[in-house]
Amino acid sequence: MIQITGGGLTIEKVVEVARNNEKVELHPDALKRIKVCRAMLEEKIVAKEIMYGVNTGIGEFSEVVLDDDQVKDFQKYLIYNHAAGIGGAMNVEYVRGAMLGRINVHAHGNSGVRPEITLTLVEMLNKRVTPYVCEKGSVGASGDLAPMSQIALLMMGEGKAFYQGELLEGKEALDKAGIEVPGLQARDGLATINGSNVLTAMSAIFLYDAQNWLKQAEIGAAMSLEALKANMKPYSAKLHEVRGFKGAIRSSKAIRKLIEGGDLDLEKVKHKVQDAYSMRSTPQVIGAAHDALAYAQSQVEIELNGVGDNPIFFPEENMHLSGANFQGTPVSLPMDMAGIAITMISVLSERRMNRLNNPALSSGLPAFLTKGAGMFSGLMLSQYTADMQIVEQRILSAPASVQSIPAAADQEDFVSMGMNTAIKNFQILDNAYGILGIEIMAAAQALDFRDYQFGKGVQKAKEVVRRHVEFLDIDRPLYKDHNSMKDLVRSCEILDEVEKLVGSLEN
Repeated sequence: MIQITGGGLTIEKVVEVARNNEKVELHPDALKRIKVCRAMLEEKIVAKEIMYGVNTGIGEFSEVVLDDDQVKDFQKYLIYNHAAGIGGAMNVEYVRGAMLGRINVHAHGNSGVRPEITLTLVEMLNKRVTPYVCEKGSVGASGDLAPMSQIALLMMGEGKAFYQGELLEGKEALDKAGIEVPGLQARDGLATINGSNVLTAMSAIFLYDAQNWLKQAEIGAAMSLEALKANMKPYSAKLHEVRGFKGAIRSSKAIRKLIEGGDLDLEKVKHKVQDAYSMRSTPQVIGAAHDALAYAQSQVEIELNGVGDNPIFFPEENMHLSGANFQGTPVSLPMDMAGIAITMISVLSERRMNRLNNPALSSGLPAFLTKGAGMFSGLMLSQYTADMQIVEQRILSAPASVQSIPAAADQEDFVSMGMNTAIKNFQILDNAYGILGIEIMAAAQALDFRDYQFGKGVQKAKEVVRRHVEFLDIDRPLYKDHNSMKDLVRSCEILDEVEKLVGSLEN
């Protein structure tokens, strides 16, 4: 059970709730704060104090003041109008992550929402009622309005939702789960949708998966380095400590740990004085990616634990302020960098795979890692497959955060396009699983041609690969092997088995 307080929400906790269905509860103090803030809001409504999105229109219509009857209906029509996405169903875990993030925003007691709305979101998470949300439609400011509005439809017993493996009408899903429809009153609709919760949840999940992928990139690198008889002196921690980049220090230690105990580590294998950059500078490059992802995580976790509403209410001072805390740029900019980092490491992976295949560069390995060159082509075409995926990654690595298009009659004239970043990052990572899988498959093939002792971590990784993909003795269709390796990397089975043996690669 994860307690929601308004703080302390990490990317790991998002994954626990969104992917692994961990239950949540709202801390009593958070519920008290929500009630206090709501009481202040209702006093202001009675006093007819002008408040954006409560008794005014929104966007270009923010200067239009609503009468009492309109205030009651406005939240319903706000949600109808903004539930304007397009495309198929968003991944359930992204929606669950967004709901969790919204609950944590409410827990601060600055949103003016009725507690019934927040508690309904909690109950939906715990009973696994997940709104049907279209994949596309958000520009990442004023928050993720279109996807969050499809969540808000459930607050009125409308829309659709997944429950126990079925897509049902919203009211039916809530009824089957035993959840009452809370309805929307003044402020409730905007308080449910006005933040970058979807793109932030997606970014949290991406970072969790990308960090696991990076550790497997170090495993793949270690396997290739062993097979290529690399000079391991550039992996000395002392070398990286004198420069000072934390990621490079961490990466050099991880790769050293993986080759520990092998002949290469013990200097029993003859090697060059100096290797090519794709072999020699791996800690610097993977380290830079570690540092980029660490910065992105720090920004995402600030957003997960902040208040991204508009307006924001301060009951202690009996005041509210309108601003732009819904703006997704603080997340979308570092997340553009995070996607670029994964592409960069994929390029490095392919370059090592190229050296494994090329007899002029492989320190005595057979051409394309086959014993029957001429009759057989070995892993020649595996490189083509990796290259195609890298080109797609490079296209997707164009940053979305500079792609703003003004909207809402130029009232919303700069937006983050953070949803585009979140979507394309998962596409980049999907390709990365395939690219790294191909390098690891090639490295395992190459290691089977070597007759010296490998490091414990490398040996364990090769053993796991051989459970899923056999040695390529004679040519066979490789698409099954490629897909098996992609699934293997995605599953983190190699990482889990290796870390059980050698310890965490993070320290």
